[in-house]
Amino acid sequence: MVGTQKCNFCGKTIEPGTGSAFVQTKDGSVLWFCSNKCKTAMLKRRMKPRDTKWSAAYEKGGKTQR
Repeated sequence: MVGTQKCNFCGKTIEPGTGSAFVQTKDGSVLWFCSNKCKTAMLKRRMKPRDTKWSAAYEKGGKTQR
């Protein structure tokens, strides 16, 4: 039985059989993502979870607005 995983970007729990895993080539670590939205934000757009409002790691007031 496979346990639940946690999304590396938004922090949401991933049920067994859903989501996607990404293996990094430089060190072989596995990154789990709940959706393509999270995967694209982290890998292609290089966004940080603490600056993204829909993630659990969002810091309120962390970014200054001009």
